[in-house]
Amino acid sequence: MALKGHQVDGRQFIEKAVAQGASAVLFEEDGEFTPPALNVPCIGIRDLPARLSGLAGHFFGEPAAVLDLIGITGTNGKSTTALLVANWHSLLASDRGGKAAVMGTIGNGLFGELIEAANTTGSALEVQANLAALRDKGASLVAMEVSSHGLVQHRVADLHFAATVFTNLSRDHLDYHGTMAAYGEAKALLLKQVDAANAVINHDDPLGCEWLNLYPQAVAFGTNGPIENHPGRQLTAQDPQFHQQGFSSAINSSWGNGVLSAPLLGRFNVSNVLAAMGVMLVLGHELEQLLATAPRLQGVTGRMECFGGGQVPLAVVDYAHTPDALEKALQALRVHCEGRLWCIVGCGGDRDSGKRPMMAAMAEQHADCVILTDDNPRTESPARIMADMVAGLADPDAVTIEHDRVKAIEFALAQASKEDIILVAGKGHEDYQIIGTDKRHYSDRETVAAALHTLLESFT
Repeated sequence: MALKGHQVDGRQFIEKAVAQGASAVLFEEDGEFTPPALNVPCIGIRDLPARLSGLAGHFFGEPAAVLDLIGITGTNGKSTTALLVANWHSLLASDRGGKAAVMGTIGNGLFGELIEAANTTGSALEVQANLAALRDKGASLVAMEVSSHGLVQHRVADLHFAATVFTNLSRDHLDYHGTMAAYGEAKALLLKQVDAANAVINHDDPLGCEWLNLYPQAVAFGTNGPIENHPGRQLTAQDPQFHQQGFSSAINSSWGNGVLSAPLLGRFNVSNVLAAMGVMLVLGHELEQLLATAPRLQGVTGRMECFGGGQVPLAVVDYAHTPDALEKALQALRVHCEGRLWCIVGCGGDRDSGKRPMMAAMAEQHADCVILTDDNPRTESPARIMADMVAGLADPDAVTIEHDRVKAIEFALAQASKEDIILVAGKGHEDYQIIGTDKRHYSDRETVAAALHTLLESFT
């Protein structure tokens, strides 16, 4: 399969592929490229990227035809919502049969058996191959994160979704899309691949409201009580109450009313649970069943994941790596915090530099103590990244800068009191750090756990 990529033209490597054993070649035909003379079939196909999803689906036996595919898009909340859908399906599997699976940022595989994935949404070929593998393992439902890159690059073009979710839109990936308008248009492509009545859309998000006006038959969900002037079905939370074990909220919906309790922190997780619940309702599950099983839902690795507490500070590891996600994570923790709220955060290199001062500003605005540190510098100078972040601060002298991420975490835990909460933001579930071109093993979760263990030992 030889495609004209965004950075490298894969058609340059046709001869090498044949030399390594390829028995046939499909290449992207654009009227300009002439393939080399070869002893194997070499077939040119116009618009190959757009047709590849369908070709791959045919090759793998149309796995999507026997699966309930759930497509989840948005800037934040995709991973959590996907895991919650799979989790709920697993809890109710005795009623429906079949296993649940997940494809996305935190891995691909059956629920509870995820294997690391290189991209949120793989290539069209990888997507169909993964769906076939999950079908063969007994999956009946696959909750799939669908990135904006995946949509505009046609990676899921031939898939029809049983239900879709739009979580929200905030600044991210502008290095690729260029503008927020283009970013939003990329997300909107998912709506063309689902029956509109099965699209579950966040009414709390401005773009979500626009989409609900365009698709009035869609399901609207939100965290601010009943939604007026929406003719379609709706699912809303009324005055959620937060505690250290999660939240509880009155639920009003087109399927009935009740009380929802779940073991997840923060208002944005109320939204994520509602999104997942909306999917389950669209698929035909009863509201009473969902409310009864919600307390058994599991938190997601690296998403508002708690460590410590009690006689040591509570450390929370979260994947928040956009200004909006960082703001929401800090706001979520503020209602639980009896002491000072700390924030440890950095920004990645070779990525959207415009969000760096915004990230620092969010940390300064919503946390009491801020430590700026390295994320994945990649090939960019850590000092340059840090300077961009510092430019967003009103009072740079009040902020601690520590490039070494391990030392930053150890410093915060040593200085914090047991009433304090420390948010370690940006990497979440990731178990690596990219410095230059070197991908090194590193985990915030492991670092926090080890530092807390040392701190606890000092008490004995």
